[in-house]
Amino acid sequence: MEQSVKVLFLDRDGTINQDIGSYVSSREEFILIDRADEAIAAARKAGYRIVIITNQAGIARGIVTPRQVEDINDYLNELLALKQAAFDLCYYCPAHPGYPHPEYDQYLDCRKPSPRMVEQAVADLLKEGLVVDRAASFFIGDKVIDVECGLRAGVRPILVRTGHNEEALCQERQVVPEHVADDLYEAIMGYILSPASR
Repeated sequence: MEQSVKVLFLDRDGTINQDIGSYVSSREEFILIDRADEAIAAARKAGYRIVIITNQAGIARGIVTPRQVEDINDYLNELLALKQAAFDLCYYCPAHPGYPHPEYDQYLDCRKPSPRMVEQAVADLLKEGLVVDRAASFFIGDKVIDVECGLRAGVRPILVRTGHNEEALCQERQVVPEHVADDLYEAIMGYILSPASR
């Protein structure tokens, strides 16, 4: 029996954790943005599945290894678990068009703003008998590519002003998010979980 679920697709760097200006390569460099874990916990309690969707081109560039990226993702889950907010699935794209790599070029088409990682998550959830209700699902990120990815995947995009804060660039390119929030906490608590604000 299939079950309908709503999903929060979340960018990582600049959305959940602080953007340090380069690729996060160790647990020491990974710092949660204030109250991000509380917000994710509240969304999970409200019935949302949590899926991380992140470009990690530092792998193709030789700055970080897949093992380092996976360890940091594990660390994120450990931090979230302290608030009963662990994510359900996590996808990362190691490729970058400007840095050809024989091992990672095959993944170029999964790089945001492509919706391929979202579609993979939808397919993987379906294998568990879970059908993603796209009209009730959101994509939250700090860049134009996150908004565009959400739009292309048919889910509702929210831009946060943390990280790169590309609000002006979104307007310039006419890639329009449904909502713009100061941070992940405000996006979830002040918008997604507050129907009165919509």
